[in-house]
Amino acid sequence: MGKFILLDTRLFAPGADLSGASNKIELSSELEEKDATNYRSGGWKEVMAGLGSAEIAAEGLWEAGDPSLVDNASWSTLGGVGPYTVCPTDSVVGALAYVTAGMRADYKVGDAVGEIAPWSGTVKSSWPLVRGQIAHPPGLARTATGVGTGVQLGAITAGRRLYAALHVLSAAGTTPSITARVESAADAGFTSPTTRLTFAAATAPGGQILRGDGTAVTDTYYRLAWTITGTTPSFMLCASLGIR
Repeated sequence: MGKFILLDTRLFAPGADLSGASNKIELSSELEEKDATNYRSGGWKEVMAGLGSAEIAAEGLWEAGDPSLVDNASWSTLGGVGPYTVCPTDSVVGALAYVTAGMRADYKVGDAVGEIAPWSGTVKSSWPLVRGQIAHPPGLARTATGVGTGVQLGAITAGRRLYAALHVLSAAGTTPSITARVESAADAGFTSPTTRLTFAAATAPGGQILRGDGTAVTDTYYRLAWTITGTTPSFMLCASLGIR
């Protein structure tokens, strides 16, 4: 990806796509600087990385009246921890995505008379910030059991983990239920897929985030798969995967 203008940045909260309500999204990550200077540091300050943290700060145009809109979504998650996915440009399968589990720390609304009603808020990380890819796009409805398109993330070395975020954006039908999982394989055709992570069954909009146990995995391809039940069920969802 070369230089580009920020025109289609995407922001997914636990169970809502806030991209259309946002006109500014900032993502930051840092590590504490710990002074390790000693008599053998050669006269130069020596530092080590301490605790890490990440933050998502966003603002935009206020809307309310539906669980998918920013006011409803912000109030329902305020103080809670859930999955957040940020894409610098677009959210097609394979698009660059940053993923974390974060706490909705604050929410602000209002401005002077005559102004378009704004909102702003921040998310503070509770898990590492992970650089990955979109594994399922938000604009594609799923009505039956199936699998998504694979993405190549690479092998997982011992001590690193697979991270997966699932955003169920809408659910329709009679008693709809979707149980999503992450599969891996050694080849792009997924000749012999292995289930690596399984989300809890979802029946309504919401979000989940999972991570592996740090065991090495030699497979390099990953995809989202799902089982759907119910009468005329239909789900809109977004999923992101990464390794850290």
